[in-house]
Amino acid sequence: MSIIVNKGHKALSSVSYEVAISDISSPTIKEILKNMKIALGEQDDGVAIAAPQIGQNLCIFMLSPLAYEDNYTDQDLVFINPKITKYSKEKKYMMEGCLSVRWLYGEVARSKKVNIEYYDIKGNKKNRGATGLLSQVFQHEIDHLAGILFDSKAKNLENIPPEKLKEMQK
Repeated sequence: MSIIVNKGHKALSSVSYEVAISDISSPTIKEILKNMKIALGEQDDGVAIAAPQIGQNLCIFMLSPLAYEDNYTDQDLVFINPKITKYSKEKKYMMEGCLSVRWLYGEVARSKKVNIEYYDIKGNKKNRGATGLLSQVFQHEIDHLAGILFDSKAKNLENIPPEKLKEMQK
């Protein structure tokens, strides 16, 4: 049974709160991260999850190794208090879906490149640039932290059941 909340849940339309740096290593945050990892791991096609998707309005998102184009460690997969500090002017329409809005897909205009600033699970401040899928994922997850679901920005929305999606991906 998934702990992912669906569209209509209050957490998905609320602005999330920043995590105090002193709380990053707290048992509460560790439990939330554990639950996010479990929820994401239950999804064959999930590339990321934001804390609001498990009902927690905190500025945290987590990537699946599926989203990464290069080497990573577990520490690289958690982004706390992320902020996009730079967007490229060039945008591209990209197909998106969401674990909280199953099985709806649509095209969303996303910047081709972004830079983000965030804290890792040890409380270290980091900066990272991203292109391609990773850029898209960062923008999608940071939208979640602002209470925005992709379908409010998407065009050409279509329900695609999992069986059809698997056929399309072959």
